[in-house]
Amino acid sequence: MSIFKKKTDSELKAEMTFFDHIDELRKHLFRSAIAIVIGMIVIHIYNNFIVKKVLMGPTHADFPTYTLLCKLGQKLNMGNSLCLSEIKVELQSNSVAGQFGVYVNILIIGGLIIAFPYVFWQFWKFIKPALKTNELKGTRGVIFWVSTLFFTGVLFGYFVVAPYTINFFANFSIDDNIKNFWTLSSYFSTIIPLILGSGIAFQLPLVLYFLAKVDIVSVAFLKKYRKHSILVIVIAVSAITPPDMLSTIICSIPLVLLYEVSILLCKRVEKKKQKQDSVPEWD
Repeated sequence: MSIFKKKTDSELKAEMTFFDHIDELRKHLFRSAIAIVIGMIVIHIYNNFIVKKVLMGPTHADFPTYTLLCKLGQKLNMGNSLCLSEIKVELQSNSVAGQFGVYVNILIIGGLIIAFPYVFWQFWKFIKPALKTNELKGTRGVIFWVSTLFFTGVLFGYFVVAPYTINFFANFSIDDNIKNFWTLSSYFSTIIPLILGSGIAFQLPLVLYFLAKVDIVSVAFLKKYRKHSILVIVIAVSAITPPDMLSTIICSIPLVLLYEVSILLCKRVEKKKQKQDSVPEWD
């Protein structure tokens, strides 16, 4: 039997030099880049459907969000109050490489969204060895939950935030003689941040959960500043959505619910810590 104890991956990582860490990071970034390129190829293969049906979807009157809201309003005897107006806008490209530049951005962002679980897994593999044992407790399934919340947020941004924004600005006019002629780059630079931003915003429960694990935030803190947090959420939503009450309420509700879920998760963390502290230590 060998008298030398085999070192763990964490111990080996701890002994790595700065340049060793850089080299390790380079490997993870390279693998992530390969995954994104594969995602870009998928987007390119189905580009006709993705561009016309998906990304241009909010500009079509038959977009699912518009029809569902209209039917909901009619069932609730609200008439056509929830029916969004017809989209009155034309897109144009006013530069030589305008469409090509937009298409490249669509490929990169689409590839990133498709490859997100794998990219996050590579990121997690890089930072995991640097975490302490108590910090790693409860991180089982983190890739699944991060990816699930991200895709849920992306869908929310696509089906809720983006359509309301596009519809509002398409029908907003300070004079009937002024027509809306949007540039292609302006359209995509508006909806893409809304969609990706929603995906990132939906990570709130997990962020607060891990902050609670390392004793940075507590349930008492979250409850104390609940009203302040809701106000911040409403202000943030108002800044990125149309300035009407209905849009603000619809887009704020999920984020407020996520904040409440965060409090419940932090409660579980504190209960587990209390149980561990109550266990007597035997010499």
